[in-house]
Amino acid sequence: MKAKEQRDLTIDELKQREKELREEQFNLKFQAATSQLSNSAKITQTRKDIARVNTLIKEKELKGNNGITKGSV
Repeated sequence: MKAKEQRDLTIDELKQREKELREEQFNLKFQAATSQLSNSAKITQTRKDIARVNTLIKEKELKGNNGITKGSV
């Protein structure tokens, strides 16, 4: 999912996406431990996707609090 598509999601949808990504990360780590993972770069990509989702959640939460964001002060 692209960043622009993720920005259109609600906080609840983003939290659901984070949960899905964490499950995927767990499965990938499990596959790596049992030597069944064919592409180890997927673990790194999933970790970065989780960070992106968490960033979007935080941005939306801050924007909801009086519309004040870090850069607007």
